[in-house]
Amino acid sequence: MPALSLVTLVSLVSTVFTKQLDAHPPQQQHQHWAQLCSGNPTNRIRGCDRYGCGNFGADRHGGKEKHGGVDVICSDGATVYAPFSGQLSGPIRFFHNGNAIDDGVQIRGPNYCVKLVCIHPIRYHGQIRRGQRLGKMLPMQKVYPGIISHIHVENCDHSDPTHLLTPAVPPSPQRDGHWAAVCAGNPTNEIRGCDKYGCGYYGAPRHNSKGPHRAVDVICADGATVYAPFSGQLSGPVKFFHNGNAIDDGVQIKGSGFCVKLLCIHPIRYNGAISKGQVLGRMLPMQRVFPGITSHIHIENCDHSDPTSNLERGKGR
Repeated sequence: MPALSLVTLVSLVSTVFTKQLDAHPPQQQHQHWAQLCSGNPTNRIRGCDRYGCGNFGADRHGGKEKHGGVDVICSDGATVYAPFSGQLSGPIRFFHNGNAIDDGVQIRGPNYCVKLVCIHPIRYHGQIRRGQRLGKMLPMQKVYPGIISHIHVENCDHSDPTHLLTPAVPPSPQRDGHWAAVCAGNPTNEIRGCDKYGCGYYGAPRHNSKGPHRAVDVICADGATVYAPFSGQLSGPVKFFHNGNAIDDGVQIKGSGFCVKLLCIHPIRYNGAISKGQVLGRMLPMQRVFPGITSHIHIENCDHSDPTSNLERGKGR
């Protein structure tokens, strides 16, 4: 092929490839969004405080409504970043009363559309790239003293954005015998000690004539994100109390070499495959049922054997 023709061909291919990148930026290929707030690299979700809980679907107004977004923890005044590349539009007024946090912006990209509220963006229009500085967190403590300050993140179609907010955790080989961290905020799968309701270790005595504890209680704050300890197939729901209380929910995961029931959680789904470290669901409000208990996930092997050795050190192993 003549040299000139080869140069022309290379130039043409380069031009086409560049246009494709412009139309579909590499950032948009990420299944998970970027960090939203400085100081919260994993987009940790607000648990429960006296104003309510931050998970998707949490009760609002005495149970008359449900939370249509997810509250990502963010300190007042912290820098806020774009979760993905897209087009800005706004302002977004959530409270419609002009209070100190009544501001926000929408980002619409090829695959996602989200409203970020309780922030002040550096601009309301134009393009923004994934991870680029978007603005700053507004002073939420002025409006709700004592609340866990947060960005309200709401998908434009009102679907649950939780799985997009949580960074993917590459599955570890199943043969290592150690499971991933089960609960956000407890990277070592720390086991509940003893409180007025009993102890959380395997074999602990129980005073309800059911015999010793045939499970392990992994500490988990109410409303916290729950992850799959290993890869496998989901089945459920699994009911432990059979009385419909606020924590009577759970799911089973059966994988290569393991089978476990995780109780007192609400999974994002009860069926299908799940990967180790992937978002499984959220911790239910245990304090409503057992005030003062150390909130925890009840983890029970399907064969009633002791799961402690698999849980030890979580992701750090």
